[in-house]
Amino acid sequence: MGSSVAKSCLPPVVDAGVRLLILGSLPGEASLAAERYYAHPRNQFWRLLETVLAEPLEALPYPARLERLLSRGVGLWDTVATAERTGSLDGAMRAIAANPLPALVETLPELRAVAFNGGTAARIGRRELGKTALTLVDLPSSSPALTLPFAAKAERWAALKPFAIDSG
Repeated sequence: MGSSVAKSCLPPVVDAGVRLLILGSLPGEASLAAERYYAHPRNQFWRLLETVLAEPLEALPYPARLERLLSRGVGLWDTVATAERTGSLDGAMRAIAANPLPALVETLPELRAVAFNGGTAARIGRRELGKTALTLVDLPSSSPALTLPFAAKAERWAALKPFAIDSG
């Protein structure tokens, strides 16, 4: 199977207007190689967010996607700062070091909700954030490894709609 390799998260995508922070666990191999969140072509993250925001994102160039999220009050980051992992699966992570989520949350004055993309993100994120007045939302993973049908995932992700700023 090969030895695990140390992996590090991508930088947070946030600004002072973020009202909803979506946290994954740790980017997979395709995302780390591309230095882009949710870069694997089968990951459903961007499609799921299209259903939440009711606007196209997948067709946009990556920098425009991030700008669009921020304009809607949506930020991105990960719960894991570093881990040793072979491949992309959360279950393969060892020596996990969590990101300083409380410190980031303190810098986001408009933040109302934190959503966790998948079970690993929820477990680590809830532990790191402890008791908080923020709304915490556990989501089914956008990863292709979770074989839940897209429509079922989208139904659960719809819980994010109240937290996304309508720019129209």
